[in-house]
Amino acid sequence: MLLHLSTWPEVEAYLERSQGIIIPIGSTEQHGPTGSIGTDAICAEAVARGVGNAIEVMVGPTINVGMALHHTSFPGTISLRPSTMILMIRDYISSLAKAGFTKFFFINGHGGNVATLKAAFSETYAYLADLNFPNAHLVRCQVSNWYMCASVYKLAKELYGNEEGNHATPSEVALTQYIYPEAIKQAPLSAEVGRGYPIYGAADFRRHYPDGRMGSNPALATPEHGKQFYDLAVKDLSNGCLEFLSAD
Repeated sequence: MLLHLSTWPEVEAYLERSQGIIIPIGSTEQHGPTGSIGTDAICAEAVARGVGNAIEVMVGPTINVGMALHHTSFPGTISLRPSTMILMIRDYISSLAKAGFTKFFFINGHGGNVATLKAAFSETYAYLADLNFPNAHLVRCQVSNWYMCASVYKLAKELYGNEEGNHATPSEVALTQYIYPEAIKQAPLSAEVGRGYPIYGAADFRRHYPDGRMGSNPALATPEHGKQFYDLAVKDLSNGCLEFLSAD
């Protein structure tokens, strides 16, 4: 059910029974001293593929780069500007809509993407309508954040309490450890960690969060926890995706 491993006749046959597609989206950004730079995309992709397999819905190629301008003072981060990302999402959806897809369920792994994604959806609806695009009125988009699933959020609080934090969290690091056990990293983590500062520009972010963590203690993460988070996210988002696809 992966679009990039399918042929065009296979996609054409799929569209005869379903017009829905899951699109994983994440980011390429620093995740503290022990978190992989690809964490957000890795998590979104794994969960999206799990959901696609569970409910037999096609999964599009992962969008690995998102809106992460505030992380660009850390080496390795790659970011799109919001305006660039809006146009990229618009073109992504429009290309698939031209083929016959109408329901776009984005599984997101990066909080910084949410506002821009919602703006991109509005831009896309208007763009398709202005073009008098066939079935423009049927195109629907939704973003669901795997880390905000009720069951995932509850487990993270049970396991980590306040040390879950807001970025480079043990829950997301645990999920990457489950997916890529060969890439588990160890590094000293200071007892003091920045928390509670608002997010502005990249230099200000690094000044307040010098090692990239936001109130988190990723040393608590384990691959076993990651498996739990994966199973919960796949179950919750499978239900959410089915509900979205069946709605008018």
